[in-house]
Amino acid sequence: MPAIEARGLRKRYGDTVAVDDIDITVETGEVYGVLGRNGAGKTTAVETIAGLRRPDSGTVTVLGLDPWRDRARLRQVLGVQLQDAYVHGALKVAELVRLYRSFYRSGADPEELIERVGLTEQRGTRFERLSGGQQQRLSIALALAGGPRAVILDELTTGLDPEARRGMWSMVEDLREDGVTVVLVSHQMEEVERLCGQVAIIDRGRVVAVDTPAGLVARAGLDQILRFRVARRFDPAVLDGVEEVRSVRADDREVTVTGTGDLLQAVSSALVKADVAATGTRYQQATLEDAFLALTGNPIESEESA
Repeated sequence: MPAIEARGLRKRYGDTVAVDDIDITVETGEVYGVLGRNGAGKTTAVETIAGLRRPDSGTVTVLGLDPWRDRARLRQVLGVQLQDAYVHGALKVAELVRLYRSFYRSGADPEELIERVGLTEQRGTRFERLSGGQQQRLSIALALAGGPRAVILDELTTGLDPEARRGMWSMVEDLREDGVTVVLVSHQMEEVERLCGQVAIIDRGRVVAVDTPAGLVARAGLDQILRFRVARRFDPAVLDGVEEVRSVRADDREVTVTGTGDLLQAVSSALVKADVAATGTRYQQATLEDAFLALTGNPIESEESA
């Protein structure tokens, strides 16, 4: 049984359809990415899954529970970190973590959790005096206070410096090793590629594709580029019949090949069979950001209201 399953989710605000017939399945212990531009509907979708918003139609189960009917039970096993943290500004870091830990029957040790998110030096600092990145790290700690079996992390590393970002990535990898199911909402391509096994791309309230990061790149059908040099004039006919190859351009001894699939392996095998020695090989593969643009028609940075 999947840890999280949503079927036919719809959510409308006036004339705007924020979530339009979304299906999502997250397996137990998986890090599942939800990727989309600002305003694409991804936050509304996960807030509906978490029981923070009631869907207009559709069904959701999280760890076998209905997020709306079983809200009290779900709070004991699901942690949620949202983009905007709303906590009492006068309370200190350690006070907030201890307070949130008190809401659960069991969970993390507050001091260990504070250290885990890199806030040991700020444990006595009031929330309102924390930087934006420190507030973000605290919100993650609060989401993990109850030792959840599943956690939703919305824009995990927004506002964090590179060192803190990598620390958060390591923490997510630790959660995965511990069997915790993670839904990671993001528009950070490097983050999604590193952490997520499956990724759902959401655009205009709909899921337009679900696959592994590499699978999304392959699905987009984007060309890869392979460049190499040869010792003598190159005959493009050497690569005739290699189905991964789309085009070959030979400029004297400099060769450029474009194609799809496992282009590097396919071309390398063909060159070996033809006894052609290649040097200075450079391989340029399409990225997840390239795939996002191809599948949605819009760059990840663009925004629209939702």
